[in-house]
Amino acid sequence: MEFKDYYQIMGVVRDASQDEIKRAYRQLARKYHPDVSKEPHAEVRFKELGEANAVLKDPEKRAAYDKLGANWQAGQDFRPPPDWNAGFEFSGDGASGKGAEDFSDFFEALYGRGFAGAKRGRQEFHAHGEDRHAKVMIDLADAYSGASRVITLSIPEVDAHGRVSMRAQQLNVTIPRGVRAGQKLRLSGQGAPGIGQGQAGDLYLEVAFNPHPHFRVELRDVFLDLPLAPWEAALGATLSVPTPNSAVDLKIPPNSRAGGKLRLKGRGIPGTSPGDFYVVLQVVLPLAESEADKAMYTTLAEQFNTFKPRAGLEA
Repeated sequence: MEFKDYYQIMGVVRDASQDEIKRAYRQLARKYHPDVSKEPHAEVRFKELGEANAVLKDPEKRAAYDKLGANWQAGQDFRPPPDWNAGFEFSGDGASGKGAEDFSDFFEALYGRGFAGAKRGRQEFHAHGEDRHAKVMIDLADAYSGASRVITLSIPEVDAHGRVSMRAQQLNVTIPRGVRAGQKLRLSGQGAPGIGQGQAGDLYLEVAFNPHPHFRVELRDVFLDLPLAPWEAALGATLSVPTPNSAVDLKIPPNSRAGGKLRLKGRGIPGTSPGDFYVVLQVVLPLAESEADKAMYTTLAEQFNTFKPRAGLEA
């Protein structure tokens, strides 16, 4: 997937005002409209312009795109970092909108197709503030015990000249015990302000876990790769193994193999049906750095001379 430079597509500079973006879109949309244009590839250009305009006219999407786009150029092979939009708010509820199917995989990877037309129904709910969405990163340990955290969101605001600036907003958030990656926490009344006497919208926080040096998560299950010495795998051992909330004594069966899994039932992320904790065994070989080490490996080879690790691979 290639990175798209929306400013280049619209023919405007990165600090263009909202009015400049609006004018550029109107001029180019007329030029490349498929019903009237005789330009080559007019339909493709018209769709690109619609996608670029959907991002740059929206203060929230534009602010997040600007933060990401500073490190990329048009045409570069692109995969969005998992936390690229952490701390930014996006208006709309993610419902499918007219024209969403015309937007590229690049747009979908950043915002999802549902945001393409999310703002079009606002006039029907003119008295109520829009709901907003943000991504927050938490530690895996917070999902085990619950926590209270202060988070900072970057909220785009448009000044009288149509230029976007960022305002920091701090919120006290309660992280419930058992929260999963991808789950959304609703903060009532923390979205966009209402019109007139209308109520403010809600803020939905999508939870993601900070990367952990030892643990990885799949739904509610948690995995740990556990290094073993060859003699621990062959003879068995009882080892102290870390989990996200405590250490446990784990019995390693004799003749364990690399890649084998040991399950600790119910020790994954808590919930009505809690996940499991899996220990994935990894056998680590000591290096033969000294003459004594080499002699020990030679003795081992002689002792197990009937062992055929590549049995079945012979030509």
